[in-house]
Amino acid sequence: MDKTRAAREIEKLSREIEEHNYRYYVLDEPAVSDKEYDELLRKLIKLEDQFPGLKSPDSPSQRVGAKVLSGAATVTHRVKMYSLDNTYSMDELKEWHGRVVKGLPGQKVEYVAELKIDGVSASLTYLDGRFTLGATRGDGVTGEDVTHSLKTVRSIPLVLQKKKGKTLPPALPEVLEVRGEVYMDLKDFAALNNERKKNGEPVFANPRNATSGSVKLLDSRITAQRNLNCFIHSFGVLEGTAPFKTQWEFLAAIPDWGLRVNGERRLCKTVDEVIACCQEYQRRRDTIPYEIDGVVIKVNSLKQQEQLGFTLKSPRWAVAYKFPARQVTTTVKEISVQVGRTGILTPVAELEPVECGGVTIARSTLHNFDEVKRLGVKRGDRVLVERAGDVIPKVVKVVGHSGKSGQGAFHVPTECPACGGPVMKETEQEVAYRCVNPLCPDQIERGLLHFASRGAMDIEGLGESVVHQLCEKGLVKDFADIYFLQPKDLLGLELFADKKTENLLKAVENSKARPFSRFLFGLGIFNVGEKVALTLARRFGSLEKLISAGQEDLESVHTIGRVIAVSVVKFFKEPATRRLMGKFRKAGVCPVEAAAPKSGRLQDKKFVFTGELDSMTRAQAGSRVRELGGEVVSGVSPATDFVVAGHNPGSKHQKALSIGVKILTEHQFQEMIHEEKNSPTE
Repeated sequence: MDKTRAAREIEKLSREIEEHNYRYYVLDEPAVSDKEYDELLRKLIKLEDQFPGLKSPDSPSQRVGAKVLSGAATVTHRVKMYSLDNTYSMDELKEWHGRVVKGLPGQKVEYVAELKIDGVSASLTYLDGRFTLGATRGDGVTGEDVTHSLKTVRSIPLVLQKKKGKTLPPALPEVLEVRGEVYMDLKDFAALNNERKKNGEPVFANPRNATSGSVKLLDSRITAQRNLNCFIHSFGVLEGTAPFKTQWEFLAAIPDWGLRVNGERRLCKTVDEVIACCQEYQRRRDTIPYEIDGVVIKVNSLKQQEQLGFTLKSPRWAVAYKFPARQVTTTVKEISVQVGRTGILTPVAELEPVECGGVTIARSTLHNFDEVKRLGVKRGDRVLVERAGDVIPKVVKVVGHSGKSGQGAFHVPTECPACGGPVMKETEQEVAYRCVNPLCPDQIERGLLHFASRGAMDIEGLGESVVHQLCEKGLVKDFADIYFLQPKDLLGLELFADKKTENLLKAVENSKARPFSRFLFGLGIFNVGEKVALTLARRFGSLEKLISAGQEDLESVHTIGRVIAVSVVKFFKEPATRRLMGKFRKAGVCPVEAAAPKSGRLQDKKFVFTGELDSMTRAQAGSRVRELGGEVVSGVSPATDFVVAGHNPGSKHQKALSIGVKILTEHQFQEMIHEEKNSPTE
């Protein structure tokens, strides 16, 4: 076969395969058997292997997958991917409806109810109809680039096509970013776990975990074997075509482009119809072939959605009704104690493994020792355990006590179970018991992540995976150890090569220049947050002066009370803390803090920030205010001087309007803090 004929055959096979994908996943009307489909795909792959120059990036053969040589890149979403507020009862649903109606006075409102699938949120970007980027939701602003994995999902079209004879939508968009849920059918999940059992591999806890793990695999050849699926439910960007007027119209129209939507949805004219729909799907929950944990309700009109807007985290025009928690009974094998980042001890019920809502539960938090006492739970008891969605399973009550009275009774430990150090309450009023040893191994890993976080020492590259490996390999036993790491230490870690090693060591070195307030916050001292750390750093200026300060010295500082003073004094009196501070000095970490400006263009001005800023984070904006003598406060009151409102401001913006506090745009704020501009008081 010559190249010209091969090109025609490749084009023909590609069109035919994508048409079968469309018929199978979008129309649910397969025209060929799986065997016939696989034969077409084999023919295409064989031809492309013979003529590699004819293989296009959006060929159906690309769904077979390949291995990515480096970790996933970070993607900034074109439009923020918000999370949904949850409701758990019909009364809460009615309250949400009331807020919607109040926000749209005099307008008729209808809703679209869609199944809430327990999968992985993803955004898909198409440029001129071609799939160019797939990303996870991440924190809503940034996510992971998982294009390589999502290309293997056959229900995600690689190229959009306008079907003939359709009036809506009128044309393919130049830029389209849609949002959807990637998931795994229950039958495919069962088959995957059976296969893993046969191979001696650990099984996945539930379909969502299996899906998440599959999407984030670097080797998408494995992803391709996992039979993932995808439903599209909304869009973020739509450019170059006529806009939609309603959510219902959007869902009805986009299958014409080849995008798959869920047929299980309802158009509801009233809130009573919404409630009836939620109740119906709750009854039918176990008949759905994939895992669902609720119903998503959206205002149908896109114009009304725009009018209602967003809070900082969620759209006001949409909400999730979460199905009631699933409950099971099981036996408490033991009550263990877990040590958190700040040393707080949390009792945990170790359970006889039991399946609940598609998840095998073997542990459940008991929250605190007062809760253990209230429940009267002890080893050997039968307990009722509840799980609602992603919420950590909790013990609701004891349904059957074991044996003799007092047998298996739990007692609060007097020593830390991880390090043997002393355990105490900060005050008698406190509920929590804490290990006060800062070098407790169970605290180090979680604490180091906090120490390296953006608000503290801001060490880029020192994330969860790296910290876990450093601690697991014994390379880091306290926070100061990161300053003694050598290239050979990092090169032994997973995915580390010369450049990544160089970048991390440089980031660690640069962190030595962070101000004392950020260092102090990073230490994770109980009761010392960012604001308290800044106050103490400005008052004492250096680590040495703070260490030598007594309780009375600390309490003399404005806004520092007895509880904080006791926490700080106890922390720095610990011998382990003294040794740690000595290691920091040896490493060259001797942070100092510039004194608060005695005067400045923003002296004594109180600022509140709401919404999202484009040019900087809110933390960076707050730091700039403080550098110029101002103060950042959390709530709006008549004493507030300025509210800086970014995109999608929340309730603080409304309160500022209602009480007459001056509101600044981001541009006005930038002018205010810029050196060449006039003082706001002039």
